[in-house]
Amino acid sequence: MPLQYKIKIPKSTIDRMPLYHRCLSIMEENGITETSSQVLGLRVGVDPSVIRKDLAWFGELGKRGVGYNVPYLRQAIAEALGLNKDWPIILVGAGKLGSALADHNQKYVKHFQLVGIFDRDPAKHGRQVGGLTVRPMEDLPGVVKEHNVKMAMIAVPAKEAQAVAHVLVKAGIKGILSFAPISLSVPEDVLVYNSDYHLDLQRMAYFIDNRFDGGVG
Repeated sequence: MPLQYKIKIPKSTIDRMPLYHRCLSIMEENGITETSSQVLGLRVGVDPSVIRKDLAWFGELGKRGVGYNVPYLRQAIAEALGLNKDWPIILVGAGKLGSALADHNQKYVKHFQLVGIFDRDPAKHGRQVGGLTVRPMEDLPGVVKEHNVKMAMIAVPAKEAQAVAHVLVKAGIKGILSFAPISLSVPEDVLVYNSDYHLDLQRMAYFIDNRFDGGVG
């Protein structure tokens, strides 16, 4: 079921698609074959009308009054997200966070295969992390070229993150998932996503404090 997109889909829609895909995958694993935007909305916390608008960008994926076939919709979203193939990725930073990310990726993550782990600390070189050997930064460009890597994760201290980003961009990386608490400066054709649990905790604290403790509603 090849899908072709000639229009620019809103970023907010793309941000929600992985939520739908994960939910549908769980439903399929549990033997559920049919669903609706109402049921999907309850499961992912998104208004059903928003779900219908999101899915409409990708064609007629359901039937009015009937709903959606779960396996078909999951596969359609997988293709839209590029999950109909495996993506090689690399990780820079073999400290505690990087090691945890590598182990998690090896055990639980599908479609994103970690093919290289790098660190500037010679003491970490040669260690086994997530089933791979930690390598020096000098090896990074060669691994990127060999495996045609387009995505990378950064798990280094904030003071090192920008320099690492420059190395990644120069090597040809087009997407960076950064766990460093700093905004990275990259060319316009390179996408950066920041994962910062500290900021998420601060946001949560605000909403809990103001919603449940008598603050502003």
